[in-house]
Amino acid sequence: MSILQDVINWLLSLGAAIFVPIIIIIAGLIVGMKIKDAVSAGITLGVAFTGMSMLISFMSEAIGPAAEAMLKSTGINLPIVDGGWTTLSAIAWSWPYAFLMFPLMIGINIIMLIINKTKTFNADLWNVWGKIFTGVAVAAVCQPYFGTAGSIAVAFVTAAVQIVFELKMADMYQYRIEKLSGIPGVTCTHKMGFTSIFMFPIDCLLKKIPALNKRFDAAVLKDKIGIFAESHVLGFILGIIFGILARYGVAETLTLGIQASCSLTLFPVISKYFMMALEPISTAISAFMNKKFDDRTLVVGLDWPFMGGANEIWLAVFLCIPVTLIYSMILPGNEILPFAGIVNNAIAVAAFLVTGGNILRMCILVIIFAPAYLWVGTVMAPFISDLARSTDAVSLKAGELISCSSIDGPIQTYAFSHLFKFLDGNFFPLALCVIFVVCFIALYRYLGREEKEGREIN
Repeated sequence: MSILQDVINWLLSLGAAIFVPIIIIIAGLIVGMKIKDAVSAGITLGVAFTGMSMLISFMSEAIGPAAEAMLKSTGINLPIVDGGWTTLSAIAWSWPYAFLMFPLMIGINIIMLIINKTKTFNADLWNVWGKIFTGVAVAAVCQPYFGTAGSIAVAFVTAAVQIVFELKMADMYQYRIEKLSGIPGVTCTHKMGFTSIFMFPIDCLLKKIPALNKRFDAAVLKDKIGIFAESHVLGFILGIIFGILARYGVAETLTLGIQASCSLTLFPVISKYFMMALEPISTAISAFMNKKFDDRTLVVGLDWPFMGGANEIWLAVFLCIPVTLIYSMILPGNEILPFAGIVNNAIAVAAFLVTGGNILRMCILVIIFAPAYLWVGTVMAPFISDLARSTDAVSLKAGELISCSSIDGPIQTYAFSHLFKFLDGNFFPLALCVIFVVCFIALYRYLGREEKEGREIN
């Protein structure tokens, strides 16, 4: 058992840029691709992941200090350290039972494919840590009710439920993702999309406003304001605004403007490599499934970066930064200082999916849902910090707390992990779980009709 754990941990330690391409190469060979084609597609996918990761890191390192400078100028004291998603991943993998989540995720996917309850082959096995984190949270919260053994059992059952929802979410968004990204046969299995489930009823209300129920993506914005919506110009303007808000000098402000311009300009360029890598894999898998399973379609589930070429996502990310900073200063109950998670891709991707890239509705949804990330980061800080200390995953001083200001799918994570709080008379998490299921079913049916009728996305 320890050998299996060591092997799994070593493979996952390679990172998404290596691990996911390996899975894709193996899948390509299984469905009959030539070795040279499968290897070429896998390496290209690794290049795409690495390029997108470099750009995101570059943007975060440029904007993060500016965001910190904005907060410092206010004198606000927030005690919880924001360690970002990488800290959560390290803590999750420090859970003694973490490696068991890997076969659970694969097993559920295989069973659902066999019984035809999903069309998604989830190649994003590297992000199994998201399920582990849910399990860690459930185990920590349920310990007083069920003891150690019982809480661990409940943790794996809850994680299994999350895995099923992720696969079904990937199924329902596949048509829309293909239309938005232009990449056939792929979808997203990342749990950051769960926030879109809660966004859906609000987006339905927003669409009743005529001005918001029209196509308004980056292309439309460009038609309306011309050169100011060009990626390089828009990025430069946003960078300048952040520099001014951070009270930077002229040179620093101009540098930040160019850095932001560089990021927005290169995101679409990198996204083309995802298309180059995934199109031959998708074609081969579809041909294989059509031959073996009576014209049944199979799609590949991946992490979100292949959608990173959409400027709508990055406009929402840039908006979310000052919005999150303002909320962190005025939001009752918030104790987390947003820093490592300040570039919140999770909320932007969720808004992008549910609105179909409508920039106006995305901005409204970002403003409405940004507090959820801060609140959940605050609520979960105590047990995240306890686990960090008990496993030595993160070095913390006495009394210091650590969390993340951009936890993926924060409302769902809180609801699932705190469900059994109803035993203490707290029915709020249970109510959120019910809302999640009801909204999920409604959105599943809505997107199913959209795909069946081949409707335009607005």
